[in-house]
Amino acid sequence: MPAHATPEGTQRYAGRFAGRAADGHFRQSDAAGGLVLSSIGMGTYLGHHDDATDQSYTDAVVAAVTSGVNVLDTAINYRFQRSERSIGAALGKLETLGYVRDELVLCTKAGYLTPDGAMPANPSEYFLREYFESGIISVDDVVGGMHCMAPPYLENQLGRSLRNLGVECIDVFYLHNPETQLTSVLRTTFAKRICAAFEFLETQVAAGRIRFYGMATWNGFRQPPHAPEHLSLSEMAGLAREVAGDQHHFRFVQLPYSLAMPEALTVSNQNVDGEELPMVEAARRLSIALVASASLLQGQLTRGLPDFVAAALGQESDLHRALQFVRSSPGITTALVGMARAEHVAENLKLVGVPPTSQEQFLKLFEGPK
Repeated sequence: MPAHATPEGTQRYAGRFAGRAADGHFRQSDAAGGLVLSSIGMGTYLGHHDDATDQSYTDAVVAAVTSGVNVLDTAINYRFQRSERSIGAALGKLETLGYVRDELVLCTKAGYLTPDGAMPANPSEYFLREYFESGIISVDDVVGGMHCMAPPYLENQLGRSLRNLGVECIDVFYLHNPETQLTSVLRTTFAKRICAAFEFLETQVAAGRIRFYGMATWNGFRQPPHAPEHLSLSEMAGLAREVAGDQHHFRFVQLPYSLAMPEALTVSNQNVDGEELPMVEAARRLSIALVASASLLQGQLTRGLPDFVAAALGQESDLHRALQFVRSSPGITTALVGMARAEHVAENLKLVGVPPTSQEQFLKLFEGPK
């Protein structure tokens, strides 16, 4: 079997849920080479860095995959590398249940300096020994004492992530909040650093260690063009084309999107060929898959939503309405939601059997209260 997700494998995975998953839960993405992705994905950001939480996440991953989620999202700095390892442990269990690597879309991120397993007693000494004295990074590579995307550092982090996950290849490898660099370096320097990172990532695609790469952002693609941390998707795609031509593998962007943070749909802050567009349309035109993070805003959208939201989206709870909004939004491939426990999985994934909201009903949200 291939060491990564494939169109055939992800289609096979979707077929496991025929009769259980509603139409529209699984989406085939041309931007991602025809992969079939679930409309809800599992996030692994929050939680203590302890053995009990490790096991809870492992159980939750198994529950999610066996319930209709094949998009698993993590980062090397989540819980000091422990979230990656929890997914790795779950993959071993899933294999015994008959699930195959080519059915699952594994996503991780690199960019932040992170310890291993727990915060060391002397973090400065740890990072000095682990990264600076070893020659992996220099002081000039690091922004704000915490962020680095120099190719040698990315290579180190990719190797660690592959070992943590126990796989040969990662399907989507994100630069983690690259806009952080713009607080300290000129845009010309930033562009050079992005090009260097993209050049490295293309070599890793060629080596079979990753399939696609992208950017997982917080502020970059939501802010107006004049904002210090604003990112132009057209410019980023242009840099990828400079590096690798039209066959580049910069195919994913992750950004916050929810009822509380709808900018990707409602704000025209991206310029593509001279036309001002919202992020969802810019990504479509540039053949980039959009993945929504913070779909429930860390639980803040699970209660107290206005009545007109319920009228437009239906569903039995505000939690499901908030998640339904994201997965039903045009241009969003997958809505990520943190699921640290199996009971979270059971509650969130009631929507697997529910079709996304129709465009007509969705548009009623923008009519507001009556």
